[in-house]
Amino acid sequence: MSKLKDKVVAITGASGGIGEATALLLAERGAKVVLGARRSDRLESLTKRIAVAGGEAAYAVTDVTQRSDLSRLVTLARERFDKLDVLLSNAGIAPISLLDELRVEDWDAMIDVNVRGLLYGIAAALPVFRSQGFGHFVNIASVAGIVTTPTMAVYSATKLAVRAVSEGLRQEAGPHLRVTIISPGFVQTDLANSMTNSQTRAQIAHKMSEIAISPDAIARAIAFAIEQPPEVDVNEMIVRPTAQS
Repeated sequence: MSKLKDKVVAITGASGGIGEATALLLAERGAKVVLGARRSDRLESLTKRIAVAGGEAAYAVTDVTQRSDLSRLVTLARERFDKLDVLLSNAGIAPISLLDELRVEDWDAMIDVNVRGLLYGIAAALPVFRSQGFGHFVNIASVAGIVTTPTMAVYSATKLAVRAVSEGLRQEAGPHLRVTIISPGFVQTDLANSMTNSQTRAQIAHKMSEIAISPDAIARAIAFAIEQPPEVDVNEMIVRPTAQS
């Protein structure tokens, strides 16, 4: 029997890329997935796809910059499936650019989605995990949170914040909660679409077409962390293309 059988996993950014791939894999292995993203049509389509394959899924339109949306997603998991085992904070954007361009609105958006969205998820799930006596936060960071390059300064800062908050949470969590950071490298997602600088977007898209790995690779890493026994906490994983420097 799969170690994921009947695990209840809420996923933000579930309508595409890593979130979608993870939802499909976990549902295939017997988890019950609760999907959150802004695009209702894609959430509905993914939920039906999982159901047709014999899995269980529910969804709620979720904007992670709205604390109430995260609370509603966690509440949906508990109302539909009676518990919440895992919160996968995957939603993120990357409108990267040189600091000289002064794209302050893009900076604000990255902070709101990548950092506040993570914190709002913690605020929604942590009291539930405490009351249950179990729970697992899986937070998607990035290789950019480890190595900073030109155009990546603000994005790197937000992903470094993900790592810092996650490590602080791990140390505060105690013996019954788990915290995992997953730091992907180049992955075949539509993240480049959030970039407002057309030249940078084209450069990143070209790089992705050359070396990016499938979101399934990240989904398998997430599944591995969740599948471990309760006393085993996989704290951090870096998953990137072999061709990435």
